[in-house]
Amino acid sequence: MSLQHALLGVLEARPMSGYDLVQFFDGSSGYVWAAPQSQIYPSLRRMEQAGLIAGDDEQRGPRLTRTVYSVTEKGLAELRNWLSTPGKPQPLRDSFLLQALNFDMIEPEQAHEVLEQFIREQEAAAVEAEGHRDRLLRRETPLLVERLAHRDPADHDYIAQIKAHVFDGLAAVARTRAEWAREGQRLLAGQKAPLND
Repeated sequence: MSLQHALLGVLEARPMSGYDLVQFFDGSSGYVWAAPQSQIYPSLRRMEQAGLIAGDDEQRGPRLTRTVYSVTEKGLAELRNWLSTPGKPQPLRDSFLLQALNFDMIEPEQAHEVLEQFIREQEAAAVEAEGHRDRLLRRETPLLVERLAHRDPADHDYIAQIKAHVFDGLAAVARTRAEWAREGQRLLAGQKAPLND
């Protein structure tokens, strides 16, 4: 997935300024893609030049204007094309798994503590994902409210359920990772000292 498609997906719900998008991607616990400001603004410029989005100046005060971006027909076609194309597998880059792969180099008690912190983080992530899932099913998230405002009311349940299903998946992955870490702790409990290669 590229940032461009993440931006198109958000802007399909409602037009936003660059600042709004930065706040959304930076502070949103309810989204599956993170992006820093340093990537968002250049992407918006490229997307506007490519005709995927259109920027309109909006007056915000006597001397202040901001650009609000909306998806064009070309942008919507690009988003739909990407959505309907199976993705290619991405190479795995998981720093925690890399760390765990080398636990034989430290004391089991140290590795146990690292896993304990990981378990806490994963359990918190699961609870957060489940909370967001529930807010989606109740149609309480601001972006979903805006998206549903221009969709057929007969489709509202389906749209909310599709989005909630993603967060069900995030919660399931987090809980599985926490259980995997507990298994690692049980394995470490049987080891008395790090192995030397």
